[in-house]
Amino acid sequence: MQKQNWLITGVSTGLGRAFAQAALAAGHTVVGTVRSEKDLQSFEELRPGHAHGRILDVTDSDAVSSVVAEVERSVGTLDVVVANAGYGLEGTFEETPLAEVRRQFEVNVFGAVATLQAALPHMRARRRGHLMAVTSMGGLMAVPGMSAYCGSKFALEGILEALGKEVAQFGIQVTAIEPGSFRTDWAGRSMTRAARTVDDYDALFAPIRAARQKASGKQLGNPAKAGEAVVHIASAEQPPAHLVLGSDALRLVTAARTAVDEDIRAWEALSRTTDFAEGAQL
Repeated sequence: MQKQNWLITGVSTGLGRAFAQAALAAGHTVVGTVRSEKDLQSFEELRPGHAHGRILDVTDSDAVSSVVAEVERSVGTLDVVVANAGYGLEGTFEETPLAEVRRQFEVNVFGAVATLQAALPHMRARRRGHLMAVTSMGGLMAVPGMSAYCGSKFALEGILEALGKEVAQFGIQVTAIEPGSFRTDWAGRSMTRAARTVDDYDALFAPIRAARQKASGKQLGNPAKAGEAVVHIASAEQPPAHLVLGSDALRLVTAARTAVDEDIRAWEALSRTTDFAEGAQL
């Protein structure tokens, strides 16, 4: 396996940490972004000389560009970039303040976009590279009480799909990583929860919130195996545009996409009625 230089945002904990550990175990060099000196030191101790920490807030687009340029100069040319930094925001649509929705998009969408945009010119000049971003199974299906989170991940999915079609001509691969429920802190201390303010949602949402909190730390997905899967596709000759991780994600995404297909088929006749009768005017 050819050794690669990786950049992964958000490696302090969770899947970002697992991706970094798997890449380091495979002999790659990893630059990981964190938010504190303590986390930087902890990360670099994983494999001294191969694990390089950088303190970064991905919502600061100028800082993102500066870090990527500095890494290209001081560590080496980047082969793989994983925009992983993000967080979950739980709350029904009506109860979630608009400011919290904006913050969710600022981190999950614009933070990822800034990371990929900063790396892309370097990869384009070299005519090679692999850009990845962690979306979620919630980027391909939606559940009650996660409208802002799913919205941010759906948005990122669309950006990545279009990006992949734009840069394929340069030999650059693009992959959306779509994890299901993994045994991390995502649904525990890392989750931001909007305050409950509307009693009408109690019957639907209260059991969902309670079940998610109870399941935290007991999820089916193994982060180490997710890391190995991501490292595997980074060396594949033709990596996937979409990498769904976890049997729960496979089940739920498949069901959601089947429901969309059924709607399209059921309303196909009505859809066709909206064309001009004489056809397109070319």
